[in-house]
Amino acid sequence: MTVTRFNAQITCLALLMALSLAGCATTGRNTPAEVPAMHSISEFRDQNFAEVSDPWERFNRNMYRFNYYFDKFVFLPVVNSYEFVTPTFVQERISGIYNNLAEVKNLTNSLFQLKATESVTTLGRFVTNSTLGLGGMFDPATRFGLERHEEDFGKTLGYWGADSGPYLVLPIFGPSSVRDTGGLVVDTGITYGIYAGIDPFAHTGNSLAISSGISTLEAVDARHQQSFRYYESGYPFEYYMVRFIYHEKREIESVKPLTAD
Repeated sequence: MTVTRFNAQITCLALLMALSLAGCATTGRNTPAEVPAMHSISEFRDQNFAEVSDPWERFNRNMYRFNYYFDKFVFLPVVNSYEFVTPTFVQERISGIYNNLAEVKNLTNSLFQLKATESVTTLGRFVTNSTLGLGGMFDPATRFGLERHEEDFGKTLGYWGADSGPYLVLPIFGPSSVRDTGGLVVDTGITYGIYAGIDPFAHTGNSLAISSGISTLEAVDARHQQSFRYYESGYPFEYYMVRFIYHEKREIESVKPLTAD
């Protein structure tokens, strides 16, 4: 690993830790300011924010602003209501179920990356938590030493050498890139294909309504698990900070190991 890559990793991890403590947003001339700036941009003067390819910056900024308003006036009120009416114990069980289902995505992409050990571990997690963990409501796999490995098709593409491409802010989903957007489409397609093949609610006669309810709850739970909050960190030039951190994080995660699995 080169010194440049090492420094990038240290910088990225430090910034991620700082932002995770306060949310992820900033103040700016044309964006809503929730918290006074606590830091100066001079603290990050040596960081190469401009190295991230962003030819659609105007569109991305507008989409970022849209996501803020959607989050504040639509998504978070729903999430807050869910948290208010649902006991914490039940919230944790629901999160466990969806996290367990996500192991399918982790497994398929571990296989795509030819990571044998990781694939076996992920399969073991899924089987253990689906049985002993009652469908994922509990997580005995972690207690057994089966570590969770987060994978997606965007990482798989990066693993095999695909460049991230231009930065892209997606509606609701937030920061992404051309590569990761394509990966999201593939992962969604695989998940939908598996679900359609199994079709566990076909016999009920209300498969579409049940599936829609499950997908809605999944979205609410995903936002519930994410501590990210727009415009609460106090960092100036928020857009550039998030863009830089997202790009560096994904590049680090997609690095192919020097030795085979």
